[in-house]
Amino acid sequence: MCGAETANPKTIKVEGAELDVCDDCANFGTEVKQQSSSSSSTKYSTSSSSGKSKSKSSSGGSSSSKRRRHDMFDEMEEMASDYDDRIRNARESAGLSQEELANQINEKASLIRKLERGDMLPSDEVQKKLERKLEISLVEGGDGEDSEWSGGSSTTTTLGDVVKRKD
Repeated sequence: MCGAETANPKTIKVEGAELDVCDDCANFGTEVKQQSSSSSSTKYSTSSSSGKSKSKSSSGGSSSSKRRRHDMFDEMEEMASDYDDRIRNARESAGLSQEELANQINEKASLIRKLERGDMLPSDEVQKKLERKLEISLVEGGDGEDSEWSGGSSTTTTLGDVVKRKD
């Protein structure tokens, strides 16, 4: 790693890469144990032992893939696909123009126009202002749209409704 030439390099593993380094640089990784047999078999046994460690980590990864990790997107609500129509309909039913609504929520009228055209998504702050002022929900399922996923209340026929399983 440092470029110094050494007569007895040590083989270490740094972030998955095996490197031959001097004694000073050996502290930057974990030492790879090599078997004392011929150099060609050592090469294969080293790669197979690293393959074993990789398979252990990949099997550990597959067990974690069965149980998905929790991330920040799990807590985020999904914006409704018809958010633009919801904003426009609520504004019109309240008898407000785009400029009046913009003034009341302290935003620009051009922002309201872009939102109603569906050209942009509202920021979290603007979303909250609109939901409060217009008394609507802009997130998916906010108007009871989740009912179709509640377990068969949908009227469309799916493949599962038609196919009969052989058990």
